[in-house]
Amino acid sequence: MASGSKKVIYAALIGNSLISVTKFTASFLTGSSAMFSEGIHSLVDTGNQGLLLYGLKAAKKPPSPNFPFGHGKEIYFWSFIVAILIFALGAGISIYEGIQHILHPNDLSDPTINYIVLGLAIIFEGFALTMAVAEFNKQRGKYSYIQAVRRGKDPSLFVVLFEDAAAMLGLFIALFGIMLTQITGNVMWDGLASIAIGGVLALTAFWLAIETKSLLIGEGADKDVVDRIKTIVATEEDIKAINEVLTLYMGPEYVLATISINFKRGLKTGRIEEIISALDKTIKEEYPFIKRIYIEAETLASPQPSA
Repeated sequence: MASGSKKVIYAALIGNSLISVTKFTASFLTGSSAMFSEGIHSLVDTGNQGLLLYGLKAAKKPPSPNFPFGHGKEIYFWSFIVAILIFALGAGISIYEGIQHILHPNDLSDPTINYIVLGLAIIFEGFALTMAVAEFNKQRGKYSYIQAVRRGKDPSLFVVLFEDAAAMLGLFIALFGIMLTQITGNVMWDGLASIAIGGVLALTAFWLAIETKSLLIGEGADKDVVDRIKTIVATEEDIKAINEVLTLYMGPEYVLATISINFKRGLKTGRIEEIISALDKTIKEEYPFIKRIYIEAETLASPQPSA
Protein backbone atom coordinates (compact mmCIF):
# COMPACT_ATOMS: atom_id res chain seq x y z
CA MET A 1 0.00 0.00 0.00
CA ALA A 2 2.77 2.45 0.95
CA SER A 3 4.75 1.77 -2.24
CA GLY A 4 1.64 2.39 -4.33
CA SER A 5 1.04 5.65 -2.50
CA LYS A 6 4.60 6.79 -3.14
CA LYS A 7 4.36 6.02 -6.84
CA VAL A 8 1.23 8.15 -7.16
CA ILE A 9 2.72 10.97 -5.07
CA TYR A 10 5.95 11.08 -7.10
CA ALA A 11 3.98 11.23 -10.36
CA ALA A 12 1.85 14.10 -9.03
CA LEU A 13 4.90 15.90 -7.60
CA ILE A 14 6.79 15.91 -10.89
CA GLY A 15 3.73 16.89 -12.90
CA ASN A 16 2.66 19.73 -10.61
CA SER A 17 6.20 21.14 -10.40
CA LEU A 18 6.40 21.51 -14.17
CA ILE A 19 2.82 22.67 -14.56
CA SER A 20 3.09 25.39 -11.90
CA VAL A 21 6.02 27.02 -13.73
CA THR A 22 4.14 27.11 -17.04
CA LYS A 23 0.96 28.44 -15.40
CA PHE A 24 2.77 31.31 -13.68
CA THR A 25 4.56 32.13 -16.92
CA ALA A 26 1.25 32.23 -18.81
CA SER A 27 -0.34 34.36 -16.08
CA PHE A 28 2.57 36.84 -16.20
CA LEU A 29 2.41 37.12 -19.97
CA THR A 30 -1.38 37.43 -20.28
CA GLY A 31 -2.47 38.93 -16.96
CA SER A 32 -5.03 36.17 -16.34
CA SER A 33 -6.26 35.90 -12.75
CA ALA A 34 -7.57 32.39 -13.36
CA MET A 35 -4.17 31.26 -14.61
CA PHE A 36 -2.50 32.82 -11.57
CA SER A 37 -4.89 30.91 -9.30
CA GLU A 38 -4.12 27.72 -11.18
CA GLY A 39 -0.41 28.41 -10.71
CA ILE A 40 -0.98 28.81 -6.95
CA HIS A 41 -3.04 25.61 -7.02
CA SER A 42 -0.23 23.60 -8.64
CA LEU A 43 2.41 25.15 -6.39
CA VAL A 44 0.44 24.27 -3.24
CA ASP A 45 -0.12 20.74 -4.56
CA THR A 46 3.63 20.38 -5.15
CA GLY A 47 4.39 21.39 -1.58
CA ASN A 48 1.66 19.10 -0.28
CA GLN A 49 3.09 16.09 -2.06
CA GLY A 50 6.46 16.86 -0.51
CA LEU A 51 4.81 16.85 2.93
CA LEU A 52 3.07 13.54 2.22
CA LEU A 53 6.39 11.95 1.22
CA TYR A 54 7.92 13.24 4.43
CA GLY A 55 4.96 11.86 6.40
CA LEU A 56 5.39 8.41 4.84
CA LYS A 57 9.08 8.44 5.70
CA ALA A 58 8.50 9.66 9.27
CA ALA A 59 5.82 7.01 9.81
CA LYS A 60 8.44 4.29 9.29
CA LYS A 61 10.62 5.39 12.21
CA PRO A 62 11.02 2.55 14.72
CA PRO A 63 9.38 2.58 18.16
CA SER A 64 11.16 4.40 20.95
CA PRO A 65 10.64 4.79 24.71
CA ASN A 66 8.61 7.94 24.08
CA PHE A 67 6.69 6.36 21.19
CA PRO A 68 6.37 2.66 22.08
CA PHE A 69 3.85 1.99 19.30
CA GLY A 70 5.92 3.67 16.61
CA HIS A 71 5.26 6.78 14.52
CA GLY A 72 2.56 5.49 12.17
CA LYS A 73 0.26 8.43 12.92
CA GLU A 74 2.79 10.84 11.39
CA ILE A 75 1.11 10.34 8.02
CA TYR A 76 -2.26 11.25 9.56
CA PHE A 77 -0.82 14.47 10.99
CA TRP A 78 0.83 15.58 7.75
CA SER A 79 -2.28 14.74 5.74
CA PHE A 80 -4.24 17.04 8.04
CA ILE A 81 -1.63 19.77 7.53
CA VAL A 82 -2.06 19.31 3.77
CA ALA A 83 -5.80 19.94 4.13
CA ILE A 84 -5.07 23.15 6.05
CA LEU A 85 -2.59 24.35 3.43
CA ILE A 86 -5.03 23.68 0.58
CA PHE A 87 -7.62 25.81 2.38
CA ALA A 88 -5.37 28.59 3.67
CA LEU A 89 -3.06 29.01 0.69
CA GLY A 90 -4.78 27.48 -2.31
CA ALA A 91 -8.37 28.52 -1.64
CA GLY A 92 -7.57 31.74 0.22
CA ILE A 93 -5.20 33.22 -2.36
CA SER A 94 -7.37 32.14 -5.32
CA ILE A 95 -10.50 33.74 -3.90
CA TYR A 96 -8.60 36.91 -2.94
CA GLU A 97 -7.00 37.16 -6.38
CA GLY A 98 -10.37 36.69 -8.08
CA ILE A 99 -12.03 39.41 -6.00
CA GLN A 100 -9.16 41.81 -6.66
CA HIS A 101 -9.37 41.10 -10.38
CA ILE A 102 -13.09 41.90 -10.40
CA LEU A 103 -12.66 45.09 -8.36
CA HIS A 104 -9.61 46.24 -10.30
CA PRO A 105 -9.87 44.63 -13.76
CA ASN A 106 -6.95 44.50 -16.15
CA ASP A 107 -7.35 43.80 -19.85
CA LEU A 108 -6.08 40.39 -20.91
CA SER A 109 -3.62 40.02 -23.76
CA ASP A 110 -3.80 37.29 -26.39
CA PRO A 111 -5.00 34.21 -24.46
CA THR A 112 -3.44 31.72 -26.90
CA ILE A 113 -0.63 30.86 -24.50
CA ASN A 114 -3.22 30.23 -21.77
CA TYR A 115 -5.00 27.71 -23.99
CA ILE A 116 -1.72 25.96 -24.80
CA VAL A 117 -0.70 25.75 -21.13
CA LEU A 118 -4.14 24.61 -20.01
CA GLY A 119 -4.24 21.98 -22.74
CA LEU A 120 -0.86 20.58 -21.70
CA ALA A 121 -1.83 20.76 -18.04
CA ILE A 122 -5.03 18.81 -18.70
CA ILE A 123 -2.96 16.08 -20.38
CA PHE A 124 -0.43 15.92 -17.53
CA GLU A 125 -3.05 16.12 -14.78
CA GLY A 126 -5.15 13.55 -16.59
CA PHE A 127 -2.21 11.15 -16.55
CA ALA A 128 -1.59 11.75 -12.83
CA LEU A 129 -5.32 11.39 -12.05
CA THR A 130 -5.48 8.14 -14.03
CA MET A 131 -2.60 6.73 -11.97
CA ALA A 132 -4.23 7.86 -8.71
CA VAL A 133 -7.58 6.31 -9.66
CA ALA A 134 -5.95 3.05 -10.75
CA GLU A 135 -4.04 2.75 -7.47
CA PHE A 136 -7.10 3.69 -5.45
CA ASN A 137 -9.21 1.10 -7.28
CA LYS A 138 -6.75 -1.59 -6.17
CA GLN A 139 -7.49 -0.68 -2.56
CA ARG A 140 -11.23 0.04 -2.62
CA GLY A 141 -12.36 -3.44 -3.72
CA LYS A 142 -16.14 -3.82 -3.81
CA TYR A 143 -16.87 -0.47 -2.15
CA SER A 144 -17.93 2.76 -3.84
CA TYR A 145 -15.46 5.66 -3.98
CA ILE A 146 -17.11 7.48 -1.08
CA GLN A 147 -17.28 4.30 1.02
CA ALA A 148 -13.66 3.47 0.19
CA VAL A 149 -12.48 6.93 1.26
CA ARG A 150 -14.35 6.65 4.54
CA ARG A 151 -12.98 3.16 5.15
CA GLY A 152 -9.48 3.96 3.88
CA LYS A 153 -6.69 4.13 6.43
CA ASP A 154 -3.92 5.37 4.12
CA PRO A 155 -4.75 9.07 3.72
CA SER A 156 -1.80 9.73 1.41
CA LEU A 157 -3.60 7.80 -1.31
CA PHE A 158 -6.97 9.55 -1.20
CA VAL A 159 -5.38 12.95 -0.52
CA VAL A 160 -3.57 12.74 -3.87
CA LEU A 161 -6.76 11.46 -5.53
CA PHE A 162 -8.70 14.45 -4.18
CA GLU A 163 -5.96 16.88 -5.19
CA ASP A 164 -5.74 15.52 -8.73
CA ALA A 165 -9.52 15.53 -9.15
CA ALA A 166 -9.71 19.11 -7.85
CA ALA A 167 -6.84 20.10 -10.14
CA MET A 168 -8.60 18.69 -13.19
CA LEU A 169 -11.83 20.47 -12.30
CA GLY A 170 -9.91 23.69 -11.70
CA LEU A 171 -8.30 23.49 -15.13
CA PHE A 172 -11.66 23.27 -16.87
CA ILE A 173 -13.00 26.16 -14.77
CA ALA A 174 -9.99 28.27 -15.76
CA LEU A 175 -10.44 27.29 -19.42
CA PHE A 176 -14.13 28.17 -19.29
CA GLY A 177 -13.45 31.52 -17.59
CA ILE A 178 -10.77 32.55 -20.10
CA MET A 179 -13.00 31.54 -23.03
CA LEU A 180 -15.92 33.61 -21.68
CA THR A 181 -13.60 36.56 -21.14
CA GLN A 182 -12.37 36.33 -24.73
CA ILE A 183 -15.89 35.92 -26.16
CA THR A 184 -17.60 38.65 -24.12
CA GLY A 185 -14.66 40.99 -23.61
CA ASN A 186 -15.61 41.16 -19.92
CA VAL A 187 -12.67 40.33 -17.64
CA MET A 188 -15.11 39.69 -14.79
CA TRP A 189 -15.40 36.09 -16.00
CA ASP A 190 -11.68 35.57 -15.45
CA GLY A 191 -12.03 36.81 -11.87
CA LEU A 192 -15.10 34.66 -11.26
CA ALA A 193 -13.20 31.62 -12.54
CA SER A 194 -10.47 32.35 -9.99
CA ILE A 195 -13.06 32.53 -7.20
CA ALA A 196 -14.67 29.29 -8.39
CA ILE A 197 -11.26 27.56 -8.32
CA GLY A 198 -10.83 28.78 -4.76
CA GLY A 199 -14.26 27.35 -3.90
CA VAL A 200 -13.29 23.94 -5.30
CA LEU A 201 -10.11 23.98 -3.23
CA ALA A 202 -12.00 25.01 -0.09
CA LEU A 203 -14.47 22.13 -0.46
CA THR A 204 -11.61 19.70 -1.15
CA ALA A 205 -9.75 20.88 1.95
CA PHE A 206 -12.89 20.62 4.10
CA TRP A 207 -13.55 17.02 3.05
CA LEU A 208 -9.91 16.02 3.51
CA ALA A 209 -9.88 17.57 6.98
CA ILE A 210 -12.96 15.59 8.00
CA GLU A 211 -11.56 12.29 6.68
CA THR A 212 -8.12 12.71 8.26
CA LYS A 213 -9.40 14.06 11.59
CA SER A 214 -10.97 10.76 12.64
CA LEU A 215 -7.75 8.89 11.83
CA LEU A 216 -5.68 11.43 13.73
CA ILE A 217 -7.92 11.26 16.80
CA GLY A 218 -7.99 7.47 16.83
CA GLU A 219 -10.21 5.43 14.50
CA GLY A 220 -10.97 1.77 15.07
CA ALA A 221 -10.99 -1.09 12.58
CA ASP A 222 -14.03 -1.63 10.38
CA LYS A 223 -17.04 -3.39 11.87
CA ASP A 224 -16.56 -6.50 9.73
CA VAL A 225 -13.02 -6.92 11.11
CA VAL A 226 -14.25 -6.56 14.71
CA ASP A 227 -17.10 -8.99 14.06
CA ARG A 228 -14.70 -11.51 12.56
CA ILE A 229 -12.43 -11.26 15.61
CA LYS A 230 -15.44 -11.98 17.81
CA THR A 231 -16.29 -15.01 15.65
CA ILE A 232 -12.74 -16.36 15.95
CA VAL A 233 -12.79 -15.92 19.73
CA ALA A 234 -16.22 -17.54 20.02
CA THR A 235 -14.95 -20.76 18.41
CA GLU A 236 -12.98 -21.57 21.57
CA GLU A 237 -15.21 -23.86 23.63
CA ASP A 238 -13.62 -22.86 26.94
CA ILE A 239 -14.61 -19.21 26.49
CA LYS A 240 -17.86 -18.34 28.19
CA ALA A 241 -18.38 -14.81 26.91
CA ILE A 242 -16.72 -11.95 25.03
CA ASN A 243 -16.97 -8.71 26.97
CA GLU A 244 -15.59 -6.34 24.31
CA VAL A 245 -13.24 -6.03 21.38
CA LEU A 246 -11.54 -2.64 20.99
CA THR A 247 -9.28 -1.68 18.07
CA LEU A 248 -7.21 1.37 17.21
CA TYR A 249 -5.30 2.34 14.06
CA MET A 250 -1.77 3.40 15.01
CA GLY A 251 -0.89 3.83 11.32
CA PRO A 252 -2.17 2.79 7.87
CA GLU A 253 -0.98 -0.80 8.38
CA TYR A 254 -0.80 -1.03 12.18
CA VAL A 255 -3.81 -1.93 14.32
CA LEU A 256 -3.80 -2.42 18.06
CA ALA A 257 -6.52 -4.77 19.40
CA THR A 258 -7.63 -5.42 22.97
CA ILE A 259 -10.01 -8.27 23.80
CA SER A 260 -11.75 -8.86 27.12
CA ILE A 261 -12.84 -12.49 27.62
CA ASN A 262 -14.70 -14.44 30.30
CA PHE A 263 -13.30 -17.97 30.60
CA LYS A 264 -15.22 -20.89 32.05
CA ARG A 265 -14.64 -21.65 35.70
CA GLY A 266 -12.06 -24.21 36.69
CA LEU A 267 -9.62 -23.66 33.79
CA LYS A 268 -5.99 -24.03 34.69
CA THR A 269 -3.55 -21.22 33.96
CA GLY A 270 -1.75 -23.34 31.38
CA ARG A 271 -4.96 -23.86 29.40
CA ILE A 272 -5.80 -20.14 29.49
CA GLU A 273 -2.33 -19.31 28.19
CA GLU A 274 -2.73 -21.89 25.44
CA ILE A 275 -6.04 -20.34 24.30
CA ILE A 276 -4.61 -16.81 24.34
CA SER A 277 -1.60 -17.90 22.27
CA ALA A 278 -3.82 -19.68 19.72
CA LEU A 279 -6.14 -16.67 19.38
CA ASP A 280 -3.21 -14.31 18.91
CA LYS A 281 -1.77 -16.48 16.14
CA THR A 282 -5.09 -17.04 14.34
CA ILE A 283 -6.13 -13.39 14.34
CA LYS A 284 -2.73 -12.14 13.14
CA GLU A 285 -2.61 -14.74 10.36
CA GLU A 286 -6.01 -13.60 9.04
CA TYR A 287 -5.32 -9.89 9.55
CA PRO A 288 -1.57 -9.18 9.21
CA PHE A 289 -2.15 -5.47 9.83
CA ILE A 290 -3.16 -6.28 13.43
CA LYS A 291 0.31 -6.04 14.94
CA ARG A 292 -0.46 -6.10 18.66
CA ILE A 293 -3.18 -8.04 20.51
CA TYR A 294 -3.81 -7.72 24.23
CA ILE A 295 -6.20 -10.23 25.76
CA GLU A 296 -7.62 -9.61 29.21
CA ALA A 297 -8.46 -12.97 30.74
CA GLU A 298 -11.30 -13.15 33.26
CA THR A 299 -13.18 -16.00 34.86
CA LEU A 300 -16.80 -16.04 35.89
CA ALA A 301 -17.18 -15.53 39.60
CA SER A 302 -18.55 -18.43 41.61
CA PRO A 303 -22.23 -18.04 42.46
CA GLN A 304 -22.83 -16.55 45.89
CA PRO A 305 -24.66 -18.79 48.39
CA SER A 306 -28.19 -17.72 49.10
CA ALA A 307 -28.90 -16.20 52.51
